[in-house]
Amino acid sequence: MPARRGARGAMMIGVRVLIVTSGSTGDVAPYTGLGERLRAAGHDVTVATHEPFRDQVALAFVPLPGDLREILPRARGQDGKGSGTGPRALARLLRIARPLVAELGDGITAAVRQTRAEVVLLSTVVAPLGYQVAEAAGIPWAGVFPQPLFPTGDFGPVLAGGRSLGRTGNRWAGRLAVAAARPLYHGPIRDLRARLGLPRRSLRRLQREQEHRWPTFHGFSPSVVPRPADWPPSQEVVGYWWPARTPGWSPPTEVTDFLAAGAPPVFIGFGSMAPGHGVRLAEPVLAAVRAAGVRAVVQAGWSGLRAGDDDPGVLSIGPLPHDWLFPRMAAVVHHAGAGTTAAGLRAGVPAVPVPVLADQPFWARRLHDLGVSPAPIPLSRLSADRLAAALTTVTADRRYSERARVMAARLAGEDGAARILSWLADLHDRRTPRPATH
Repeated sequence: MPARRGARGAMMIGVRVLIVTSGSTGDVAPYTGLGERLRAAGHDVTVATHEPFRDQVALAFVPLPGDLREILPRARGQDGKGSGTGPRALARLLRIARPLVAELGDGITAAVRQTRAEVVLLSTVVAPLGYQVAEAAGIPWAGVFPQPLFPTGDFGPVLAGGRSLGRTGNRWAGRLAVAAARPLYHGPIRDLRARLGLPRRSLRRLQREQEHRWPTFHGFSPSVVPRPADWPPSQEVVGYWWPARTPGWSPPTEVTDFLAAGAPPVFIGFGSMAPGHGVRLAEPVLAAVRAAGVRAVVQAGWSGLRAGDDDPGVLSIGPLPHDWLFPRMAAVVHHAGAGTTAAGLRAGVPAVPVPVLADQPFWARRLHDLGVSPAPIPLSRLSADRLAAALTTVTADRRYSERARVMAARLAGEDGAARILSWLADLHDRRTPRPATH
């Protein structure tokens, strides 16, 4: 492999890096940008994730078994009739995720062997399994997490909504959330270690050892979530990883024509949430847009949302890069997933968060605390009146857009990939024998 100039200016040889992730679009897109940065620095990068995302990855690709779209519709809160957060909702989400987790271990093993990976970067869902595979292969690993999952006194468990219970309560609740997730991985890890020829260990012991042996890099800005002071040194906050743009992409003419035809519209889309409920959501969305007197771009997402086909002030669209679309919006209404939240902040436009489950209420609350959005509207409470009021507030009050622009300027000065490039360079330096001196 040719020598390239490393993060500190020294000549280095790139390493074979495997990035493994599982989930929805927001769980894949940031790693395409991270991977492109690593490749530009001279590393040989492969992304392993589910087959439906192959077309979104311009890097080398290895498929993983499973598809979240077969699981997510059964999670609490997707139908808008109940809460998707809290202990019961988290427990159900963990239960329905078991079939996916059970088959991921062998997929990660095959990917490591196929790519002859020298380093593995592991996203949230796959990390507990990937640690075992990397241990068996004798290669370094690192977590690359979009959410702050390690227990802290600063906020409550992120996957349960992140609501604060006080510093002591937050720490205890965080530990309970970690313990609650262990049954999801216990059987798959036990069986995987047996297949890999690794000694049997308790899951708690493995978790304690493996989470601290190598670093976990968190891909969000410290301006959005400051690094908790009570985290151990292994847990780092490095900044966002931005999705890579598909080579040769250009915007559809119907979209550019719509944008040129009037004032900046608002964006409304719920990403991977509410699959199959697009028809039900269309009525309150369209009514809210008309009541607020704004133009709108409505994105289908996994719900199939489509609205206003006979309304010249509303355009329904399919997939479009948020880094191109969001800066052209007056505001963005979204489900507050980690990736979409980041895209809105990067664009410097205010938000109306409509969280559904898992970490989304945490990010929605964070947007409100940062002053770039009004109070979140949980999907279970979404109505035309509430959405219209929020749209009116966020587009009429300039303080929201001003604060959003300030936050965007902060993010523009950060480089979330730089720390990982530096870590890879350190690994290379430690593994490269020094020339003998005479």
